[in-house]
Amino acid sequence: MDLTEWLTAFKLLHEKAKHGTLDGPGEQDYRTRREELARALLRAQGLSRQPGQSPRQTLRVARALQVELEGRGRKDRLTTYDISMGGFAAPMSDAPGPEEALTATVRLPDGEPLVTPVTVVGTKPQAGNLRVSFSFGKLRGAPAERLESAIFDMVLSQLGQ
Repeated sequence: MDLTEWLTAFKLLHEKAKHGTLDGPGEQDYRTRREELARALLRAQGLSRQPGQSPRQTLRVARALQVELEGRGRKDRLTTYDISMGGFAAPMSDAPGPEEALTATVRLPDGEPLVTPVTVVGTKPQAGNLRVSFSFGKLRGAPAERLESAIFDMVLSQLGQ
């Protein structure tokens, strides 16, 4: 099977998973293929996984998404550089402190926002601003599945699928 055929088959499984129409073997095949695709993209991006993380948890996708960041005395509108299951990075003129309690409302492409606690995990000076990296709080259940599905939607879109 060539790459185009593999991606077409993956996209079909992905759409079925989004609509909840996968059976047991189909579900397992989809999960295996998600890991395979994420592993290949991590290699292409030159990223390495943290101990205990799966490839799909580490996978970053470059995508401009709107985020409202709220904290004590702070309300910022950001646009992401990239997003992953672990968090996102965005430009800011001044970074919140790592101890600051923050909530991010991420506008996912499906229209329903993801609202989750975030913490600052890094800052990097850039021309005119800072690249600020945020870590999501523990995402579980439906919010985690929605985010992961959206990330793979974005990946497939960037791959022309």
